[in-house]
Amino acid sequence: MVGLTTNAQNTSFPETSLAVAGLSHGHSHWIFQDEFKGDYAIVGIYEPNISLASKYQIQYGMDSNLFYTNLEEMLDNVKPHGVLAFGSVYEHLQVVEAAAPRGIHVMVEKPLATSWEHAKKMEKAAQDHGIYLLTNYETSWYPSTEATYQYMLDGDQFGPLKKAVFHHGHKGPQEIGVGPEFLEWLTDPILNGGGVLMDFGCYGANIMTYLLEGQLPHSITAITQNHKPEIYTKVEDEATIVLEYDGAQAIIQASWNWPYDRKDMEVYGTKGYIIAPDKNHIKFRSPQTNNKLVSTPLRDIITVYSNPFQYFVEVISGKINIPSFGLYSIENNMVVVQILEAAKLSVLSGKTVRLPLEK
Repeated sequence: MVGLTTNAQNTSFPETSLAVAGLSHGHSHWIFQDEFKGDYAIVGIYEPNISLASKYQIQYGMDSNLFYTNLEEMLDNVKPHGVLAFGSVYEHLQVVEAAAPRGIHVMVEKPLATSWEHAKKMEKAAQDHGIYLLTNYETSWYPSTEATYQYMLDGDQFGPLKKAVFHHGHKGPQEIGVGPEFLEWLTDPILNGGGVLMDFGCYGANIMTYLLEGQLPHSITAITQNHKPEIYTKVEDEATIVLEYDGAQAIIQASWNWPYDRKDMEVYGTKGYIIAPDKNHIKFRSPQTNNKLVSTPLRDIITVYSNPFQYFVEVISGKINIPSFGLYSIENNMVVVQILEAAKLSVLSGKTVRLPLEK
């Protein structure tokens, strides 16, 4: 457990305190699991759905006094250093607008926002009040993500990046059995901003922006389909997004129709390529490998923060400076939201959409 307690004045607290805003995202279970223990305390939990809050309270043995049904009341009572937003993506704006004026830093679960309009408001609130605004992706903890970035920096071995292909998704949220509270908003075009295009299209956009150190694509072309309209009545379950850069291209394949869970990618330079089939391995081929495919387990080679909440705490405490276009950074994730917004516009119009979007 992560040092759960009910009294914000307890002198046994770790140096940094965190609150939680929303539990409806299925990934919110991470916050309370032993795997993600860290040097922080959870001092308050906002969740307006009393039944859902009760489930978490019982499952993780938490005191009922931790729970609030009013976000601002919680923030004022427990005065956390940071807040973790794990409700619907649409609610991220509400959390930032409540936390920022109070000087409370925010980490949201991916993606940053449902729309470019929301993202701009969130960025402004963070800038105006001097808070950190991070976005958490599971792939940010993957050694294979960081290894691919580090290897591609070696221009002598792989050459400039020319093409990347990202595969992210699973059989579908209903098919894999996500909770009803999560499924309700994940398949709502307002609360999630779309379907699989938002849910899994964001991963490739985030990693590509990291690999190209913040470069904005100059155009986006996207198509979506709905292979299971009897299940997903309001949103798409299949999406392909093509990102065009000066001298490079990325293809993001997001699907709720894969036969197996996928979070893998292929990155091609002018001299070689890297394939990351899972979080702990990469395969690569280049003239330096005598043009043979080499498979490398990444244990003991690449070190990454495997706990996003500890990463957040160390950013707040000044132990970590976020790279300008690092995976968690606001700069990176503003690009991600532009890409997703342009993709939705492309789907609606049937045309390629140019970037940047208007401020």
